[in-house]
Amino acid sequence: MHRYQILIEYVGSNFRGWQVQKKGNTIQGLIQEKISKLLKQKILVFGSGRTDTGVHAIEQSAHFDCDNKIHHLDKFAKSINHFLNKEGVSILSIKKKNNNFHARFSAKMRIYRYIIINRLSGPVLENNRGWHVMKELDLSLMKKGARKLIGTKDFSTFRASSCRAKSPIKTMKLVKIKSSKNKIEIEFRSKSFLQQQVRSMVGCLKYLGEKKWSLKKFESILRSKKRILCAPPAPPEGLYLTRVIY
Repeated sequence: MHRYQILIEYVGSNFRGWQVQKKGNTIQGLIQEKISKLLKQKILVFGSGRTDTGVHAIEQSAHFDCDNKIHHLDKFAKSINHFLNKEGVSILSIKKKNNNFHARFSAKMRIYRYIIINRLSGPVLENNRGWHVMKELDLSLMKKGARKLIGTKDFSTFRASSCRAKSPIKTMKLVKIKSSKNKIEIEFRSKSFLQQQVRSMVGCLKYLGEKKWSLKKFESILRSKKRILCAPPAPPEGLYLTRVIY
């Protein structure tokens, strides 16, 4: 058995997320189908983690096993992309790995980026590629809130009710906000995340930036561990899985 890692870029707008489901198109399902046809055997693709409906990836990581060695990796990537590109999915690279490698369990860090387009006029070129917020956001206040999210904490406030994680305790290594030309980028780094954690944190940071909440209230809601007090999660179209570090 031969194991291969693939790095994948995709636009999540037309998919019901990464993971195969009974109904609807998924990225995992599409890639499995196309690789299975190309290699003429049933292939299962294992991702580094799930991304929700509408979420994009700059570099998702996954792996699969196959019976025979793939001799020409560039040719394989070109062939598979012929079928995937028109669906908004692209295999960026493919690498041979030993059987100890696992796209999900070997990961040491996951990096997500959230994009807010903060201007009066709606985006045209970047439609469905960011969260359009018309009200001017207070960046300095948002940065103060972001610093409160760093460290090992109980993130129950930001956890979806359907989340299956064993523990709500996660370690946020980095939450960094930068802005350029009405575009705000928020980067999150952690070994793993709870379901909807990033989007929920962004929703709360937006409330802070709009001055709907004070920094004191932001902190108290974080400490409350009560999902009901969380701001509405940011929409999925602004979220990107940027990179998985091994």
